Amino acid sequence: MNIKITGTGSYIPKVITANADFDNHEFYNLDGTGFPQDNKTTIAKFKAITGIEERRYLEENLNTSDMAVIAAQKALEDAGTDPETLDYIIVAHNYGDVKHESIQSDTVPSIATRVKYHLRIKNPKCVGYDVLFGCPGWIEGLIQAQAFMKAGMAKKCLVIGAEALSRVVDKHDRDSMIFSDGAGAVVLEETEEEGGILAHESGTYAFNEANYIYFGKSNRTEAPDDLRYIKMNGRKIYEFALMNVPAAMKTCLENSGKSIKDLKKVFIHQANEKMDEAIIKRFYKLHQLEAPKNVMPMTIQELGNSSVATVPTLYDLVVKNKIADQQLEKGDVVMFASVGAGMNVNAIVYQY
Repeated sequence: MNIKITGTGSYIPKVITANADFDNHEFYNLDGTGFPQDNKTTIAKFKAITGIEERRYLEENLNTSDMAVIAAQKALEDAGTDPETLDYIIVAHNYGDVKHESIQSDTVPSIATRVKYHLRIKNPKCVGYDVLFGCPGWIEGLIQAQAFMKAGMAKKCLVIGAEALSRVVDKHDRDSMIFSDGAGAVVLEETEEEGGILAHESGTYAFNEANYIYFGKSNRTEAPDDLRYIKMNGRKIYEFALMNVPAAMKTCLENSGKSIKDLKKVFIHQANEKMDEAIIKRFYKLHQLEAPKNVMPMTIQELGNSSVATVPTLYDLVVKNKIADQQLEKGDVVMFASVGAGMNVNAIVYQY
C-alpha cells in the first residue's frame, strides 16, 4: 500500500499589491532610524534580492480559515473525495485568524475545526488539529498524516497550508514587502497506485536559532508599544538555510533510494528567489552536479512569500499546468523542501 496525493487545490487572493504600492511607506531600521536612500532605491534593491514584483493580500472580508476552506473544497473535488470519509484534517498556519484591522489572533476553535465546520462534516471520527511549525508547516503536516496511515490510524487525510501574513506585518519594516497571503491543500490517501511518499527528513534547530523569526514591535518608535508584528533576521536566516537545507534534502534523497538524476522537480518554499537559487545550487553541488534548468518552479515573483501556503500552492499550479514550461508526468520523482521559524527544516521525496 502506498500513500499518495490524490487531489490538490489552492486559493490565490484577488488583491494584487505591486512593489510601486510601497513608494509612500515610511521605512525604518530596527533601531528606529530612517533609511538613507529613497523608497524607489529601497524597492529596487528589494526586487533584485528577492525577485518579488508583486504579492497577494486576502480580501478584507476573509480570514485564514476562509482561504483554507476554499483550497480544501477544491482539493476534495479534485480527488473525488466525500469529506465524511476523511480521518484527519491537518491545517498548518502560524497566526490563526486575524481580522482586517484587528490586533488579535483568533485560534479557538482551531483553524482545522473551522474548516471541518464549513465543510459540514458530521463524522466525529474526522479529527481536526493545527500545526505550528513555521513555513515548513504544510510539509510537516504531510509527514504527520503519513505517520498516521503507516500506523493504521488513518486511510485518508486533508492537509492544508494557509496564512494571511498581510495581517501581521509592520508597514514600517522593509521586510513587510516579502510577505503575502494564500492557501494550498491536498488529499492524501492510501492507494494501490505506484509511487507516493518515499522518504522524509525533518529537524528543529533552536539552541541558537530559535529567535531568527519572532514577534516584535514596530520599527517606527512612535507606534503603539503594545502592538507586535512578524520580524526576522534576514542575514541569519539566509546563512542558516544555505547551511542546513541542502544537507537535509541530500539525506532525504538518499533515504528514498532514488538518485539525484531521478529528480525532476524541487518544490521549495518560496522565501526569497536568491536564497532558493543558492539552496538548489548547493544541493546539486553536494552531488558534484550543476542544477538543471527548470528543476525549480517559482511563483514568488507574482505571489510573494505566503509561508505554509507556498509549497502546496506551487504544487497545485504545476499539477494543473498553470505555470509555463513546468509539467509533471506520472512516475516523476519530485521533492518538497522548506525552511522557517523554529528554525525548522524539512523535506519529502515523492513519486508523482
